[in-house]
Amino acid sequence: MFSPEPLCQNLAEYLGVDMKTGHVDYTVIKSEKEEGYERYLISYAGSEGDEIRAFFFIPCSSGTFPGLLVHHQHGGERHIGKSEVAGLIGHEWQAFGPELARRGFIVLAPDSICFEDRRVNKKGIEADGYNDFLQHYNEMCYRLVQGELLMKKVLEDASIAVSLLQQHRYVQSNRIGVLGHSYGGNTVLFQAALDERIQFACSSGAACSYAEKMRRGTGIEMAEVIPGLVKKFDIEDLIKCIAPRKILIMSAEEDKYSQDAHIIVERAREAFIKNSAADNLQHKRFRGGHALNQARFTYITNWLVEQA
Repeated sequence: MFSPEPLCQNLAEYLGVDMKTGHVDYTVIKSEKEEGYERYLISYAGSEGDEIRAFFFIPCSSGTFPGLLVHHQHGGERHIGKSEVAGLIGHEWQAFGPELARRGFIVLAPDSICFEDRRVNKKGIEADGYNDFLQHYNEMCYRLVQGELLMKKVLEDASIAVSLLQQHRYVQSNRIGVLGHSYGGNTVLFQAALDERIQFACSSGAACSYAEKMRRGTGIEMAEVIPGLVKKFDIEDLIKCIAPRKILIMSAEEDKYSQDAHIIVERAREAFIKNSAADNLQHKRFRGGHALNQARFTYITNWLVEQA
């Protein structure tokens, strides 16, 4: 049987990530009842003691539910984070929170560092132009010169979110999933590789090798700027680490951010086959470009419901 443990351990050590698995205290700032669910705005501490704000969606029906962590996209709009997942602003096919809450998930949608309420100069959903970019750039650079990584911060914050989900009395702690598109999809690949508490994952518009990005001149997202990484690892190794758990990779033919996803998936498939879990690695390739549309949104939500 293939064991991804040495690979995953080496990756975790390389990134310097310390997954946070302890109890998470959080504060409810406000709540609103919507059709089929309640949406809570909550606050909790990140890995460096900084404040993270998130939307928490709880179905109105009784019982316990699978938990889902949703990482928002990027799109160069750092003033939009959790509120797009909530369907309050932004692209309509990024509004996974309400849809999945109505379909029986408890959903947690936090702001990633440098987005929406986690910006320094301006919080909320009003853009701050160059300042938004500069803060994000500095968060990366200041860590690099100290021998640290922005990805480490992103992943440790994400691990706190999983802990928060797991401890909630209405969440089935052994049924935790994670979802993201684009920037969020990048986070999914790294997080699911290293956090074994995640049982199913969907990464959309994000599976593209570093080699392919550099060959095509595609930009590398700031958290993915990890010195020397490609000498030891690439995206296929992240997917190997997820075996034998369930993952859906979604890509598109004209999407530069998932251009060679089909090749990556095939290179990673051996790890799933050797664990007698070939069907747990799925890849769906659509026509078109990077942005989600109704067909992709529906495919993702249906797949998540099937897994949970």
